[in-house]
Amino acid sequence: MSNTTPVRVRFAPSPTGKLHIGGARTAIYNWAFARAHGGTFILRIDDTDPTRSTDENTQIILRAMRWLGLDWDEGPEVGGDYGPYWQTERLDIYRDAAQRLVDEGKAYYCFCTPQKLEEDRKAAQQRHDSFQGYQRTCRHLDPAQARKRVEAGEPYTIRIKVPEERGDVVIHDAVHGDVTFNAKELDDFILFRSDGTPTYNFATVVDDADMRITHIIRGDDHLSNTPRQVMVYEALGAPIPTFAHISMILGADGKKLSKRHGATSVEEYRDGGYDSDAFVNYLALLGWALDGQTTIIPRKVLAEQFSLDHVSKNPATFDQAKLDWINGEYLAAKTDADFAREVLIPQLIAAGLEKEDELAHPQAWYELLASILKPRTKLAPEVVEKSRFLYEGTNLSYDEKSVAKNLAKEGTLTYLQAAYNALAAIDAHEWTAATLDEALAPLPEQLEANKRKFYAAVRVAECGNQVSPPMGESLQLLGRDLALTRLEQSYKLAQA
Repeated sequence: MSNTTPVRVRFAPSPTGKLHIGGARTAIYNWAFARAHGGTFILRIDDTDPTRSTDENTQIILRAMRWLGLDWDEGPEVGGDYGPYWQTERLDIYRDAAQRLVDEGKAYYCFCTPQKLEEDRKAAQQRHDSFQGYQRTCRHLDPAQARKRVEAGEPYTIRIKVPEERGDVVIHDAVHGDVTFNAKELDDFILFRSDGTPTYNFATVVDDADMRITHIIRGDDHLSNTPRQVMVYEALGAPIPTFAHISMILGADGKKLSKRHGATSVEEYRDGGYDSDAFVNYLALLGWALDGQTTIIPRKVLAEQFSLDHVSKNPATFDQAKLDWINGEYLAAKTDADFAREVLIPQLIAAGLEKEDELAHPQAWYELLASILKPRTKLAPEVVEKSRFLYEGTNLSYDEKSVAKNLAKEGTLTYLQAAYNALAAIDAHEWTAATLDEALAPLPEQLEANKRKFYAAVRVAECGNQVSPPMGESLQLLGRDLALTRLEQSYKLAQA
């Protein structure tokens, strides 16, 4: 592959289900590699499995790609010069390619029935043959006679004619280095099935060759397919791309990541409140490193500095705690306005606390709430419970343990009365967090009270729980009238 050849990479998911973490990471690496090299990122839908591929699954994949922010340069919805980008729309291309190989003597018709193949396999086992694959029964049939049998309607497959003199197949893998396969262990594998559909190892090579793919970045579960695909490239006379097989992702137990480890699809993480930039950042780190130290890698940096030589050949372990931490860092880095617009308000609407067409407060109110929730939020849905006390009016839900520990105690009524008197002295136009904090600050010393106990009592009275956002901002968000009313309501709890 020439160093001057423009980079063209592809992500080719099969729409047999949702886009999972492993596939998403593969897509991210392809996208980042294309962006870092000024190349082209192609999305192709490998939908040749008619029993499992559905349009609904295709749409799920496209939505997931859009949420991840992995914009493709060619493919569904954007077109391109090398389409169609659905394999089911390329069947004529595969037939023509297979027929050309037959005409050139690089492939042949095979009429062996499944029963014949099974008999040959068992016979090879009984003979203890070193090679127990297809016995090449039809390889030397007269081409003219084979053509007549095809025209007569006899069922057939098309097999590649692996050159008998072919030496080892050496894959120059960008991650694993040189990987050698013994060509003598390859049988004349099928290119076209008897039902008229191409096999994966044939269709994907025809597509990659036609679409001028220069680098194939994919999971290392495909490494064993690669020598067969090289045979097809050579038969087609097409340049062999650079392969980069990335390691699998393991769960914390050291086993391949699966549903037993929890959420595995991209949509589950989207719906769970993860930030897409944070999610892309974390998945990129599962097998790749910028410098071995940096953890927070913005999308722009990933798109500029991603390289295959920093991809590890060792399996990566999915660490939920690290993902949550990275997500929290991204949320905390947002401006108050962005956090309010992208995280807070959508979550409040989804929870039914706000109406989409008519918000209950001015923008400044949401931005103030955003400012105190950002550093306390790892996942977007957490803002709902942290904000709920602001929406309960005079019907505040009290946490029973917090009440028992902080309100139903001797002396608590004195704390609440002092807080009420101090806050009632503040006019509505001066009702700001700074003023409110200043008014409450001297009270514990004046009352000769424990500061922690004083604030805990006020916090439970106003917020219903001993764990809540900062006091001054909480009171400002509640507003003067409601804050004072809640202090009055809490007297009964303190007297209980």
